[in-house]
Amino acid sequence: MNNGARTAPTPDAGGRAARSAVVVGGGLAGVTAALALADAGVRVTLLEGRPRLGGLAFSFQRGELTVDNGQHVYLRCCTAYRWFLDRIGGAELAPLQDRLDVPVVDLAKPEGRRLGRLRRDPLPVPLHLGRSLAAYPHLSLAERAAVGRAALALKGLDPADPDLDSQDFGSWLAAHGQSARAIEALWDLVGVATLNAVAGDASLGLAAMVFKTGLLSDPGAADIGWAHVPLGELHDRLARKALDSAGVRTEVRSRVTSVSAMENGGWRVEVPGERLDTDAVVLAVPQREAHALLPPGALDAPERLLGIGTAPILNVHVVYDRKVLARPFFAALGTRVQWVFDRTHASGLRSGQYLALSQSAAQDDIDLPVAELRRRYLPELEKLIPGTRGAVLEDFFVTRERTATFAPTPGVGRLRPGARTKAPGLYLAGAWTATGWPATMESAVRSGVSAADAALSALGRPRPSRLFAFEEAA
Repeated sequence: MNNGARTAPTPDAGGRAARSAVVVGGGLAGVTAALALADAGVRVTLLEGRPRLGGLAFSFQRGELTVDNGQHVYLRCCTAYRWFLDRIGGAELAPLQDRLDVPVVDLAKPEGRRLGRLRRDPLPVPLHLGRSLAAYPHLSLAERAAVGRAALALKGLDPADPDLDSQDFGSWLAAHGQSARAIEALWDLVGVATLNAVAGDASLGLAAMVFKTGLLSDPGAADIGWAHVPLGELHDRLARKALDSAGVRTEVRSRVTSVSAMENGGWRVEVPGERLDTDAVVLAVPQREAHALLPPGALDAPERLLGIGTAPILNVHVVYDRKVLARPFFAALGTRVQWVFDRTHASGLRSGQYLALSQSAAQDDIDLPVAELRRRYLPELEKLIPGTRGAVLEDFFVTRERTATFAPTPGVGRLRPGARTKAPGLYLAGAWTATGWPATMESAVRSGVSAADAALSALGRPRPSRLFAFEEAA
């Protein structure tokens, strides 16, 4: 860092004065923005307050286990995140299913009749889900027919319509003939995992975006992908390697204390004991942190950032002395358990089996003591997975992300700012910004691209040709 001495610009390879940028925040949004800017020839410094990159999608060690703080998945329609994986050289480590196939276990049914599946056929939309829906055992024949009618009505909605943002998804579903059972067994099964909210608490605009894009846009759009290695391998180690190769200076354990405009049109970014002078700044931090760093006048109504609520995700981690689950994951009904994933291989566990339970919209459980969570969840696993009944429990622990995502409540759309601020040279990134997506890895990467695009335009630098390849794939 330059301790406040602003170095004279040096020409780039094309003879133009070199431009610089500071990216504040090393999550997916910040890493994306830094890579995009560096690929365009901008000198970039990335500052991250934590000792690692990856934001809220990271790994840590627990004895011999490498543990992800939470289970993260993406879909084939997540073209920006897929671009990100390609850019850091990690696509093969987080493969997609060949074809959507989700086992769904209903605990309310007798053993032997509990399993259903949501899967697609190689047919055009909406026929690709027709056979699966027609055979879905967790809904009655009338409920399945009503789901089909609601899906067609949903396909006709425009997620960008601001009127939809003010309505809740649950009321819309009820008005379109969806029973409480259909909402639980289908709409919330998908929606809670992607929106981090039940239908009644979710913006209709965001819900329409999720279902139209994921299930009603392309036959393969909802095929699921997930990391077969620890998230830290992707979002920290490989991301750091890509940043280094792009010439980005990456500083961790560097928490920014202030961002201020200078008289010459540049920006000053300060960390304890040091400062950087630069041409552009991307704030890629959570909304409350962004609010604290924004200089006066950067947004017309900065208090709106504080109005963007947050929603928690709880992850329950269970290690058994033997293999108890044959499939890589499943979703559950009739129980507090939502999704269960086998993380044995990814964690480095040499014997036994390690299961991770991902519990979205976990307001009721997020602050409970571990002993109470153990009392609540272990009996449910024994009912869902018969093999656990004779197994020895080797370990039980939880990870809590109390502010895992922004809350997708009705009206949140008008609170989400775009990448550009009113202060020239200052840009915003983060899954909570106005990407049109809920708080997903896809939204984070898209926000980083948008911030970089806005900055490059102002800095007079062309888009890197490979940066927007994902738009062509969308």
